[in-house]
Amino acid sequence: MEMWDLYDIDRTVIGEHIRGNELPANSYHLVVHVWIKNNQGKYLISQRAKNRPTFPLMWECVGGSVLKGETSLQGALRETAEEVGIELLPQNGKLLFSNIRKQFNDIVDVWLFTYDGIVSLKNATTDEVEQTVWLDRNDIMRLKQGNKLVDTLDYFFDEVDI
Repeated sequence: MEMWDLYDIDRTVIGEHIRGNELPANSYHLVVHVWIKNNQGKYLISQRAKNRPTFPLMWECVGGSVLKGETSLQGALRETAEEVGIELLPQNGKLLFSNIRKQFNDIVDVWLFTYDGIVSLKNATTDEVEQTVWLDRNDIMRLKQGNKLVDTLDYFFDEVDI
Protein backbone atom coordinates (compact mmCIF):
# COMPACT_ATOMS: atom_id res chain seq x y z
CA MET A 1 0.00 0.00 0.00
CA GLU A 2 1.64 3.22 -1.20
CA MET A 3 0.90 6.37 0.79
CA TRP A 4 1.14 9.91 -0.54
CA ASP A 5 0.91 13.31 1.10
CA LEU A 6 -2.08 15.32 -0.11
CA TYR A 7 -1.50 18.96 -0.99
CA ASP A 8 -3.72 21.95 -1.61
CA ILE A 9 -3.14 24.29 -4.55
CA ASP A 10 -0.65 26.29 -2.44
CA ARG A 11 1.43 23.14 -1.87
CA THR A 12 0.52 22.85 1.78
CA VAL A 13 0.15 19.30 3.10
CA ILE A 14 -3.51 18.79 4.00
CA GLY A 15 -3.62 15.06 4.62
CA GLU A 16 -2.58 11.69 3.31
CA HIS A 17 -3.81 9.43 0.54
CA ILE A 18 -3.65 5.76 -0.40
CA ARG A 19 -2.57 5.26 -4.01
CA GLY A 20 -5.37 3.87 -6.13
CA ASN A 21 -8.17 5.62 -4.26
CA GLU A 22 -9.87 8.60 -5.84
CA LEU A 23 -8.27 11.88 -4.86
CA PRO A 24 -10.53 14.31 -2.98
CA ALA A 25 -11.64 17.45 -4.82
CA ASN A 26 -9.16 20.34 -4.77
CA SER A 27 -6.29 18.15 -3.62
CA TYR A 28 -3.11 17.07 -5.36
CA HIS A 29 -0.28 14.58 -4.98
CA LEU A 30 3.35 15.33 -5.76
CA VAL A 31 5.04 13.79 -8.80
CA VAL A 32 8.63 14.12 -10.01
CA HIS A 33 10.05 13.97 -13.51
CA VAL A 34 13.81 13.39 -13.52
CA TRP A 35 15.84 14.29 -16.59
CA ILE A 36 19.40 13.00 -16.47
CA LYS A 37 22.00 14.60 -18.74
CA ASN A 38 25.56 13.44 -19.38
CA ASN A 39 28.62 15.50 -20.31
CA GLN A 40 27.99 14.78 -24.02
CA GLY A 41 24.66 16.63 -23.80
CA LYS A 42 22.59 13.45 -24.07
CA TYR A 43 19.65 12.53 -21.89
CA LEU A 44 18.92 9.16 -20.32
CA ILE A 45 15.61 8.00 -21.73
CA SER A 46 13.87 4.85 -20.53
CA GLN A 47 11.39 2.60 -22.26
CA ARG A 48 8.46 1.61 -20.07
CA ALA A 49 8.07 -2.12 -19.54
CA LYS A 50 5.50 -3.93 -21.65
CA ASN A 51 3.51 -4.88 -18.52
CA ARG A 52 2.91 -1.24 -17.49
CA PRO A 53 -0.81 -0.40 -17.37
CA THR A 54 -0.31 2.97 -19.09
CA PHE A 55 1.97 3.81 -22.01
CA PRO A 56 3.56 0.33 -22.32
CA LEU A 57 6.81 0.36 -24.34
CA MET A 58 6.67 4.15 -24.68
CA TRP A 59 9.78 6.25 -23.92
CA GLU A 60 10.08 8.72 -21.04
CA CYS A 61 12.32 10.21 -18.39
CA VAL A 62 12.47 8.72 -14.90
CA GLY A 63 9.50 9.73 -12.81
CA GLY A 64 6.83 8.85 -10.33
CA SER A 65 4.89 9.80 -7.25
CA VAL A 66 6.58 11.16 -4.15
CA LEU A 67 5.81 9.08 -1.07
CA LYS A 68 4.34 10.34 2.20
CA GLY A 69 6.96 12.23 4.18
CA GLU A 70 9.42 12.54 1.28
CA THR A 71 10.60 15.80 -0.19
CA SER A 72 10.55 16.29 -3.93
CA LEU A 73 14.33 15.76 -4.06
CA GLN A 74 14.12 12.57 -2.01
CA GLY A 75 11.40 11.29 -4.34
CA ALA A 76 13.51 12.09 -7.40
CA LEU A 77 16.52 10.24 -5.98
CA ARG A 78 14.42 7.22 -4.93
CA GLU A 79 12.57 6.95 -8.25
CA THR A 80 15.86 7.06 -10.15
CA ALA A 81 17.38 4.31 -8.01
CA GLU A 82 14.24 2.17 -8.31
CA GLU A 83 13.65 2.56 -12.04
CA VAL A 84 17.13 2.70 -13.57
CA GLY A 85 19.46 1.70 -10.73
CA ILE A 86 21.39 4.97 -10.52
CA GLU A 87 22.35 6.62 -7.23
CA LEU A 88 22.30 10.31 -8.15
CA LEU A 89 24.06 12.90 -6.01
CA PRO A 90 21.68 15.55 -4.64
CA GLN A 91 24.18 18.33 -5.38
CA ASN A 92 24.09 17.38 -9.09
CA GLY A 93 20.39 18.15 -9.35
CA LYS A 94 18.43 21.28 -9.98
CA LEU A 95 14.68 21.83 -9.73
CA LEU A 96 13.80 23.40 -13.08
CA PHE A 97 10.11 24.16 -12.48
CA SER A 98 6.84 22.99 -10.94
CA ASN A 99 3.44 22.76 -12.57
CA ILE A 100 0.00 22.05 -11.20
CA ARG A 101 -1.77 19.65 -13.53
CA LYS A 102 -5.43 19.79 -12.60
CA GLN A 103 -6.31 17.10 -15.15
CA PHE A 104 -4.14 14.62 -13.18
CA ASN A 105 -4.66 16.13 -9.71
CA ASP A 106 -0.93 16.43 -9.28
CA ILE A 107 1.89 18.85 -8.80
CA VAL A 108 4.82 17.87 -10.99
CA ASP A 109 8.34 18.94 -10.10
CA VAL A 110 10.76 18.70 -13.02
CA TRP A 111 14.38 17.98 -12.07
CA LEU A 112 17.57 18.02 -14.12
CA PHE A 113 20.58 16.02 -12.91
CA THR A 114 24.02 15.57 -14.37
CA TYR A 115 25.41 12.03 -14.40
CA ASP A 116 28.25 10.37 -16.28
CA GLY A 117 28.38 6.93 -14.71
CA ILE A 118 27.28 3.51 -15.82
CA VAL A 119 23.61 2.65 -16.20
CA SER A 120 22.65 -0.96 -15.52
CA LEU A 121 19.07 -2.06 -15.06
CA LYS A 122 20.47 -4.94 -12.99
CA ASN A 123 20.76 -2.34 -10.20
CA ALA A 124 17.10 -1.26 -10.52
CA THR A 125 14.75 -2.43 -7.77
CA THR A 126 11.60 -2.50 -9.92
CA ASP A 127 10.76 -3.94 -13.32
CA GLU A 128 9.17 -0.74 -14.63
CA VAL A 129 11.80 -0.14 -17.32
CA GLU A 130 12.44 -2.31 -20.37
CA GLN A 131 15.64 -0.57 -21.48
CA THR A 132 17.50 2.74 -21.35
CA VAL A 133 19.40 4.75 -23.93
CA TRP A 134 21.25 8.09 -24.05
CA LEU A 135 19.69 10.38 -26.67
CA ASP A 136 20.18 13.94 -27.86
CA ARG A 137 17.42 16.45 -28.54
CA ASN A 138 17.03 15.36 -32.18
CA ASP A 139 16.67 11.71 -31.22
CA ILE A 140 14.07 12.59 -28.59
CA MET A 141 12.23 14.69 -31.19
CA ARG A 142 12.14 11.64 -33.48
CA LEU A 143 10.56 9.63 -30.66
CA LYS A 144 7.94 12.34 -30.26
CA GLN A 145 7.25 12.52 -34.00
CA GLY A 146 6.91 8.74 -34.11
CA ASN A 147 4.42 8.82 -31.21
CA LYS A 148 6.84 6.82 -29.06
CA LEU A 149 7.44 9.48 -26.38
CA VAL A 150 4.93 9.76 -23.53
CA ASP A 151 2.87 12.79 -24.55
CA THR A 152 2.96 14.48 -21.14
CA LEU A 153 6.68 15.17 -21.71
CA ASP A 154 6.29 17.61 -24.62
CA TYR A 155 7.55 20.39 -22.32
CA PHE A 156 11.08 18.93 -22.70
CA PHE A 157 11.75 20.87 -25.90
CA ASP A 158 10.83 24.27 -24.44
CA GLU A 159 11.70 23.94 -20.75
CA VAL A 160 14.41 21.31 -20.24
CA ASP A 161 16.70 21.27 -23.27
CA ILE A 162 16.88 25.01 -23.86
